[in-house]
Amino acid sequence: MSIVINDRCRGCGKCMDVCPGSLIKKNEEGKAFMKYPRDCWGCASCIKECNFGAIEFFLGADIGGSGSRMTVALDGEIMHWNIRMGDGTVKTIDVNRADANKY
Repeated sequence: MSIVINDRCRGCGKCMDVCPGSLIKKNEEGKAFMKYPRDCWGCASCIKECNFGAIEFFLGADIGGSGSRMTVALDGEIMHWNIRMGDGTVKTIDVNRADANKY
């Protein structure tokens, strides 16, 4: 599983709109969930669209994360990538939204 949807979900549906695998659905309360999390591609599109920090991207040891989780918060054109490390510390990486998807 690449993502975890936490209880901060407000049911806006933006994550559902951008998921390329159409894996994110709404439950009976209108909150987002993923029925088959093993099918997640880990593209992080949903994380960048969530304005509530409700989706956490699991940074596994294979990419140097050692179990860390990342959420994204928007502040105008700046995205704050907040990484909660396994030891509880938080690191923030600020990214200009316009540059976030450049290759």
